[in-house]
This record gives sequence, structure tokens and C-alpha cells, in this order.
Amino acid sequence: MVSATVAAVVVTFNRLEKLKNVVAAIEKQTHPVSTLFIIDNASTDGTKEYLASLESSVPLSVVTMQENLGGAGGFAEGMRRGYGSGADHVWIMDDDCYPEPGAVEALVRGLDEAVAELGPEVPFSCSVVKFTDGNICEMNNPVPTWDWGRLLVQGQQNVMVTACSFVSVLIPRWAIAEYGLPYSEYFIWFDDREYTLRVTARCPGVQVLDSVVVHDMGDNKGVNFSMVDRKNFWKFSYGVRNESSWQLHHRGVLHFLEFGARLFVSLHRGRVPLDLRAKLMGRWLRGITFNPKVAHVDERATTSLDAA
Repeated sequence: MVSATVAAVVVTFNRLEKLKNVVAAIEKQTHPVSTLFIIDNASTDGTKEYLASLESSVPLSVVTMQENLGGAGGFAEGMRRGYGSGADHVWIMDDDCYPEPGAVEALVRGLDEAVAELGPEVPFSCSVVKFTDGNICEMNNPVPTWDWGRLLVQGQQNVMVTACSFVSVLIPRWAIAEYGLPYSEYFIWFDDREYTLRVTARCPGVQVLDSVVVHDMGDNKGVNFSMVDRKNFWKFSYGVRNESSWQLHHRGVLHFLEFGARLFVSLHRGRVPLDLRAKLMGRWLRGITFNPKVAHVDERATTSLDAA
């Protein structure tokens, strides 16, 4: 669909200088963006003032949240508004993701090519994510299917995947209508994994190899539970609770127990301080009662493009 309309969603919190780079990169896209929704999670670094005076070549809608709802809450709000704008696709990314000029054009084309081969239920296309030095970004590698190369041998630049991060993902309108929004209650971590696993229940998504973005994320490291320290504990705390809830309520008791055992062993091997281990095992147990429900969009919804 060459004429497909794309609403872009950027969620930001206290990364003003990086946000400026993201906006500039979106303005340079070879496939024009119909509306750029910037969800400001109550930033305190001058982002609000910058956005209030921003003049862009792309139609702009700024949404200033009253409180920081985390990446999960920001993406849920942005996807709801992107859907409400009537766009054919919603393209989501963080505020430190710099898409190359042809990134979204390749995502639209790749999705169309995958649909032609696999059928209309392909639920997303995502980009290749590089670090600032040109290497692969360790945190943002999608999970391939067992037959990941099926479309490659047909001449496409698409690899079939079941899950990916929210660093440049194109989601067609129908998928948001059918599968709803990410769990805003997750706040941060595992919201992207849960959502992309949810929407690939019937058909895999695709990573489009000629759609490239740069993730300016600091250190180029993956994450695992052996890396917990007092500085990053707060993030892992959300991650453990969220994955624990998903394992129990969406996969079953045995998966919940296996996740707890894996968590325990990883914390031990990483020599994580004992008090942090105890707190994270408590967050694992918190998953028993923490069970968010899917929020669905109103299929009749429209939204104003004026600043909120």
C-alpha cells in the first residue's frame, strides 16, 4: 500500500537533546508521516517548553502527561491517539531512537511484502537496531521463528520474528483494534515483549533488514538478572513483577515456577546483594496478584491533532 498513512509516536522523559534528534530524523523520512505524536511523560528538563514552541514540517500533536506513566503508559496513550487519528499504521519508538531516512518506507513496504506471502494477519514490522558505533544493539534483537528465513528465500528483506522491543515498530491499524494496547500498568520493562508476543499469537511479525535505526542508549549491553545492582534495581523490580505476572496468568503455574527458579539462580550467580535478592523474589511473588487487563481502543474513536 504505497499511499498508506503512518502516525509516528515518540515517548519521551527528560531526554531533550536526544528528542530533538528524533524529531529531525522523522522529518527526513522518505515516506511522509501523517502526524507525529509526542507523549511527554511529565519531563522536567525543558522538554515541555521546547515542545510548546516547536515548529515542524510534520503535523505535530503534543500530549503532556500529568505524571510520568513510564514507557508502557506512554506507548499505550500514543498508540490510542495514533489509532484515533485514522492512520493506517502506528509507528512507535523511544526518544533515543534515530531512524535513517528510509526507515519507515522500508517498514511499510516490508509489511506489505510479508502480507502478500503470509496473509493479512502479519501484525507488525520492526527495524534493525544499531548502536551508535554501527554494531548491533544488544538490547534490541528480536526473537526469530524456527523458520525465520522463509521470506528471505522468496527474495524479501524480511525475517520472521515473534517478539521485539518498542524501538521502531510499525503496527497496522487492524492489529491495534483486535489486540488492544500495551499494559500501561507495567510502567516499564517487558511491556514490549508481552505486547509483541500477544499480537503474534496467530502469525509472526517481521524484521525488515533494510529498515535501520540507531539507538543512542548509553552502554551497548544486554540485560539479565545477574546484572542487578542498587542503581538499576528499580527497573529490574518492574521487570520481575511484570514477567512473573505474564508467566503465571498467560502461560501457567509451571512457567511461573520456572521463571522464579531461573531468577533465583541468576541472582545467585551474579552475586547480587542479599537484600536485593530478597526484594526481587518478593516482586516475583507480587506477580500472583498483579494481573492487568487488556485495554481496547474505541473503533469509532477520533482524536484532535491539536496539542493536548
